[in-house]
Amino acid sequence: MLHHVSLGVRAIDASVAFYDATLGALGYVRVWSDLEPGTLDQAVGYGWPGGEDCLALKQRQAAQCTPGAGFHLAFAATDASAVDAFHRAALPRGGRCHGTPGLRPDYGDDYYAAFVIDPDGHHIEAVVDRTPPREAASPLRKTGLAVV
Repeated sequence: MLHHVSLGVRAIDASVAFYDATLGALGYVRVWSDLEPGTLDQAVGYGWPGGEDCLALKQRQAAQCTPGAGFHLAFAATDASAVDAFHRAALPRGGRCHGTPGLRPDYGDDYYAAFVIDPDGHHIEAVVDRTPPREAASPLRKTGLAVV
């Protein structure tokens, strides 16, 4: 269903440092860059190594970067240690803890996640979910990028 998601960011350098580290902890890489210092329309894209982007960060004016109420992005992790590494990578790079790594039994018996707020206020999550799929489970869970 989704081709990609774009987030507006105020300071591309800070966002690149944050997302290179946090998404790198999950196995994602920067798959393209359009960085021209001093210009407003700088952008980068992240995805699986050798693949296309699933997430694009685009520098915008501050007024255009206000995160939407209730919006959050969940990134698939391979295991609990990757979730832990995501959380550890976020905090020294301007991220704020919004939920320490751990099991979330309200979401599933084996739903292990960590939640952070990025430097621009976007709510992001890393999750490994080994809970058996429900009959009507969302196909987004299979893409590596789930909007919850």
